[in-house]
Amino acid sequence: MQLDVFQTLADPTRRRIVEVLHDEQAVNEIVALVGIHQSGVSRHLRILNEAGFVQVRPVGPKRLYSLRPEPFHELERWVGSYRDIWEARLERFAAALEGVQRDSKNNQPMEEA
Repeated sequence: MQLDVFQTLADPTRRRIVEVLHDEQAVNEIVALVGIHQSGVSRHLRILNEAGFVQVRPVGPKRLYSLRPEPFHELERWVGSYRDIWEARLERFAAALEGVQRDSKNNQPMEEA
């Protein structure tokens, strides 16, 4: 089951797990930080792993989870494609606003001395 990055992060619990995984964490540490049962954390970690968001490193009986950069690069590329559109619109808006302000200044009555 391969989920896209948006389906994966649509769930608020998975987003919270991603937030706490800035450092490598064991499942019990994630459970304490997220505040749901271990079985729920394990299920969400499995989904995040299948979607490529996390990697697992076994250390003895523990399994340490950490984030993988690739899905975040995919998100960044997607957002970046829209960033150019919005920056161009904002630049046109700023130019129009400057023009209105300039016209407003030029149309004000002169103060008498």
